[in-house]
Amino acid sequence: MHKLVEKLFSWCYPMLKKLDLGETLSAYLSLLVNIFILAILSYIMYLIFRYILVRAMIVIARKSKTKFDDLLVSNKTAKYIAHLIPLLFIYKCVPIILENFVYWESIFGKLVAIYIVLLSLWIIKTIFNSLRDYLKLNPKFSDKPIDSYIQVIMIMLWIFAFVYVISKIFDITTTAMLGTFGAISAVIILIFRDTILGFVASVQVSLNDMVRIGDWITFDKFGADGDVIEINLATVKVRNFDNTTTTIPTYSMISDSFRNWRGMLNSHGRRIKRHILIKANSIRFLNEDELQELKKIHLVSQYIDLRQNEIDNFNKANKVDKSILINGRNMTNFGLFRKYITQYLLQHPGLNKNMILLCRQLQPTPQGIPLEIYTFSSDKRFENYEYIMADIFDHIFASISYFDLEIYEMPSGKSDFVEL
Repeated sequence: MHKLVEKLFSWCYPMLKKLDLGETLSAYLSLLVNIFILAILSYIMYLIFRYILVRAMIVIARKSKTKFDDLLVSNKTAKYIAHLIPLLFIYKCVPIILENFVYWESIFGKLVAIYIVLLSLWIIKTIFNSLRDYLKLNPKFSDKPIDSYIQVIMIMLWIFAFVYVISKIFDITTTAMLGTFGAISAVIILIFRDTILGFVASVQVSLNDMVRIGDWITFDKFGADGDVIEINLATVKVRNFDNTTTTIPTYSMISDSFRNWRGMLNSHGRRIKRHILIKANSIRFLNEDELQELKKIHLVSQYIDLRQNEIDNFNKANKVDKSILINGRNMTNFGLFRKYITQYLLQHPGLNKNMILLCRQLQPTPQGIPLEIYTFSSDKRFENYEYIMADIFDHIFASISYFDLEIYEMPSGKSDFVEL
């Protein structure tokens, strides 16, 4: 093969020399002819191999059951490999064509070698991209930061390629290059600070399972509130619920605090935790007539009978003077309302009764007494969750007047003030 190539590029110079064109002119004309022939042959070789490789890969992809070869086709791996074969041919032919041009032979040989290295890296990248897309089709790997791992590998390969290119251009040994890099490591660390931090963060995020693709996260510092769509070496991309995209530095995931809602989505309910403020001066004891009236409310009628019987027995046993309502034990409108809301929540079809269900009183505030609902909706979808919560509080607002309680509201107009 080598002798055939030599014959192909050695016929022109003797023929031009016989025409008495001079040795120098004959050499340059022969060089131009050989370059033209090399370009034509390389292009023909590229077309042939591109057709063969692309067609072969398409046929294999259609017949095979795996999706990996389909992804190789979509990422044009065969097309880039077809570029590589003519380049190798050119690399072998350069010393023959430029045999009499030692200076240019060295330069063009280095340029072709560098191009081969860069093209090889590009081919590796297309293979890794195909592997990434293939793994994301598998549910086991769909939520893993595969992009980060591929980027780390590609960075290492680019570093080795850079060392090779520099050593090739300046004729420096690889050992000397690595020694030089060691001497300027502080500068390298400064330049690649974000990349190094991103790499360390990506590893920690993956090993600690802090966030996955598809997780709903809230990151107040960056205004992110939505689903994670991409995790790579430098950034985590979040598609917010308003369809905007927030980009978060990967190392911020371990240096700052964020909220991951995965636990809620994987659980059996979504928490409802909201309160209303009850005016303190509307809370009072209930007399017998009021209790009889409130027995008409089905959810608390049985409770009133049981509770009142218990209270009466206690008061009689302790000979409590009930001429004044404050003496002994009594029921309050607020306590009875809390019991009513608890019973209402227990009968609500949208709540998970196997999880915590509370209607509780919180620490009093200057605005009133907080009455908090703490429970879990069985439907975790955003729109249904909001509907269930609104339905509960609609009922609370509408029913509170039956217990002669008032909700605190800031004065908002003349009708809210009383003239003295």
